[in-house]
Amino acid sequence: MLIFRGARGPLSHTHRGARLDHVDGNLATVLERLADELGDRLAVVHGETRRTWRELDDHAARLAARLAAEGVGPGSRVGIALYNGPGYLETVFAVTKLRALPVNVNYRYRERELVELLGGARADALVYDPDLESRMRPALDRLPSVKAVPFGELTLPPMPRIDRSPDDEWLMFTGGTTGRPKGVVASHRWLSEVVGANAAKIQGRTTLVAPPLMHGTGLYLSLGCLTSGGTVAYLPSRSYDPGEMAREIERLRVAVLVVVGDVFAGPLADALDRGDYDVSSLKRVVSAGVTWSAAVKERLLRHCDAELEDVLAASEGGPFARSVTARGRRERFELLPGCRVFGDDDRDVEPGSGQVGRLAAPTQPETRYLDDPEASAATFRTIDGVRYVFSGDLVTVEADGSLTLLGRGSRVINTGGEKVFAEEVEQVIAAHPAVADVIVTGVPDPRWGQRIVAVVAPRGELTAEQVTDHVGAELAGYKRPREVLFVPEIRRSPAGKADLAWVRRLVTAAPVSQAG
Repeated sequence: MLIFRGARGPLSHTHRGARLDHVDGNLATVLERLADELGDRLAVVHGETRRTWRELDDHAARLAARLAAEGVGPGSRVGIALYNGPGYLETVFAVTKLRALPVNVNYRYRERELVELLGGARADALVYDPDLESRMRPALDRLPSVKAVPFGELTLPPMPRIDRSPDDEWLMFTGGTTGRPKGVVASHRWLSEVVGANAAKIQGRTTLVAPPLMHGTGLYLSLGCLTSGGTVAYLPSRSYDPGEMAREIERLRVAVLVVVGDVFAGPLADALDRGDYDVSSLKRVVSAGVTWSAAVKERLLRHCDAELEDVLAASEGGPFARSVTARGRRERFELLPGCRVFGDDDRDVEPGSGQVGRLAAPTQPETRYLDDPEASAATFRTIDGVRYVFSGDLVTVEADGSLTLLGRGSRVINTGGEKVFAEEVEQVIAAHPAVADVIVTGVPDPRWGQRIVAVVAPRGELTAEQVTDHVGAELAGYKRPREVLFVPEIRRSPAGKADLAWVRRLVTAAPVSQAG
């Protein structure tokens, strides 16, 4: 039995025969003990590549020895620019074995972005895929203090095990969709709580993780699978292929699938509708980071009798709330234990009051932004003697305690004195059968302050009037987009989050279709 203990109490997991003593929190130590217990049991599958627990630990220990030879030690910061696969997990494992801190690097970044991220993180080394050499090299040449470590053969003997602490620091950078990524500093004690919560949902089952490991959703669900004694699988290709995903679900008899909203689930539903795939093994599909539409959920449920879980979480902390949809059952978002909705007066929002509040979840006292005390003070706050992280998500609390999501505060559009939540309008437009993807934003307007613009990727014939009429049939007239811009595809990160900077450039530079 392995028990993770955190601010919300202990979570225990039995590992299909493995019995472990109580571990109060360091990731590397937890994984080492699991490797000792599970040995030749399969830990990771990536196409035809397979890693047992013993191999995972051995490779990580050899990489840790290589990093130590480069001067990496306790407190060092190590960038990781790798694609999904066993190597990413082995590198995280190796870095934490040394009591160092991993720095998640977006492998799509270019020179300027890499210099800003690695320089701002004060990275000591960078482990990267050799295929990314041409992309990493210009940034490394400008950062001579960062040791370049191409991921490859592991020739050194395994590093001996050492003692560690649950108070060792953990570092995760946000996606930076609305600005530069922020480093979130926490402890392994906090990490154990997050991983333990995910492990409780997975319960030792085979889990296919589609989002990239460089983002929290992919990494934390992968670690949750491993620490529950399950097998984590990744798609063989480096770009998302929904047909490949369906084939892997069938081939591996996947029980838990991890996606990020409609960007992953919509194309999967298309593939299942077109093809002949057996995905009956699916028992749970989890989406975190981006909410996904009821229409896509209904399409998936035609092919599998699974629970579809929508989780509100952030790199800063959480999870805050969740909803579960199944055949014949649709639940609204509900707060998770310990979470609250605060108004501007730092008091709980009264259910049924209609007051807009912000989601908050309890967190550890040491959690903060890296080198940004001002932003930390706004996001991590102590109320009633408890330290909370505020997600930025705005909600109202219904009379029955369920939540109505209004979107992120940073995406509120103020038009003619009325507040419009961009994500609410997006959800309505996304339900139109001729819409493949959509993002809604506000642009400056001399009359209205801001006007609403919808950027739409259609899947068939579609006009601006059809888009706005569809919104007008569901929402108040002032929430109808005044302009619609049609594009072949919405630019998104590998994790499925819209590139909001690209959207802003697009709507200010491109001709749009005026809506009536």
